[in-house]
Amino acid sequence: MTEPSTRREVLRLAIPAFLALVAEPLFLLADAAIVGHLGTTQLAGLGAASAALTTMASVFVFLAYGTTALVARLLGAGDTRAALGAGLDGIWLAALLGLATASLTYLFAAPICRAFGVSPEATEHAVTYLSVSAFGLPAMLLVLAATGVLRGLQDTRTPLIASVAAFSANVVLNYVLVYGAGMGIAGSAWGTVIAQTGMATGLLVVVLRGARRHDAPLRFHPGRVVSAALTGLPLLIRTLALRAAILATAFVAARLGDVPLAAYQVAATVWTFLAFALDALAIAAQALTGKALGAGDVAGVRDATALMVRWGVLAGVVFGLATAALAPVLPRLFTTDPAVQAALAAGLVVVGLSQPISGHAFVLDGVLIGAGDGRWLAGAQTVALLGYLPALGIVLFLGDDLLARGGAPAAVAAVWVAMAWFMTLRSLLLHHRARTDSWLVTGV
Repeated sequence: MTEPSTRREVLRLAIPAFLALVAEPLFLLADAAIVGHLGTTQLAGLGAASAALTTMASVFVFLAYGTTALVARLLGAGDTRAALGAGLDGIWLAALLGLATASLTYLFAAPICRAFGVSPEATEHAVTYLSVSAFGLPAMLLVLAATGVLRGLQDTRTPLIASVAAFSANVVLNYVLVYGAGMGIAGSAWGTVIAQTGMATGLLVVVLRGARRHDAPLRFHPGRVVSAALTGLPLLIRTLALRAAILATAFVAARLGDVPLAAYQVAATVWTFLAFALDALAIAAQALTGKALGAGDVAGVRDATALMVRWGVLAGVVFGLATAALAPVLPRLFTTDPAVQAALAAGLVVVGLSQPISGHAFVLDGVLIGAGDGRWLAGAQTVALLGYLPALGIVLFLGDDLLARGGAPAAVAAVWVAMAWFMTLRSLLLHHRARTDSWLVTGV
């Protein structure tokens, strides 16, 4: 591939992926704003429940990432039927995992939320939100798998259309159910469940139509599904380590009190928005790397990687500066509590300044996922987690002193400084791996 053609391919995949990825956190921000105006305890409860719910769903992100890499590699090797067959195996696996995860989440919602150590009032709201949201977990996992199939087929436009439609409906439903129907935080959860179910249905229809056109096997095949699970195991370990870091961060924020946790929840939603925005290049990296290696084009992978890393860092600079500049203004959109506003502003400054590091890490993570380098990623993410936990421990140990000297703003800023250290560790490890040739394995 020449550099101009590489740029065109990256942009063709990344722009729709960017719009689809930012649609979700934008509407999550709207959810936070809707719930935040119910009160601080409701927002703190949403923070605890969201951290748990996101963890339960995103530990299975390999359903998207692993499927993208495998489908793209088979497509690059010229076997579209096998690519769709592998994607359908991932969808069957998603259905099974979704039902099991939903059942466990519903049964253990109360102890899960109590584990965060928030106030009794906030815990009550968290249990309500998590119990209702459990019904949407199967749809969430099916969306991951179906999206992974389409990305592997080099189609990022269909997930964009589905995302915009679903999350637009989500905002309307949440506002109507929370305020119009007077359901409070439960209304927000039900609105999200309905929107997620509709999105999963639409994406499955598109994938099944493609499978029928290419005569791909539709029926459940236990052996292939087990194989899909084993193939995704390294990425599951990688994601568990990543989610453990994020969950531990939410735990530390919860231990600092309701105000720091409420501020952390909104800052985490902004961080997620920025991560999804930067992840558009990582999605393009997964699809292009898998397809190019399937076709044996090592030089094309190197060229695309260099280009996307440059763009990732630049995007991090732009998004980060915008976030830091808007830090004094954004908190007013989410809460009327002056204490939460001040703490949130401090956290957003740190979040903004750390984005160039995140841009670098996300792109290289996507490249290595696309290459099927799951085992190394699992080990590296575990190393990064072990290097991060001591930093979080320091924040927790100094929590009372931070609150006494600088109040909630100092405590929340410290939490996000620790997260910046975590992203730095990830970036360094990924950079070291990308410089080698060990992950450049070609063919099916």
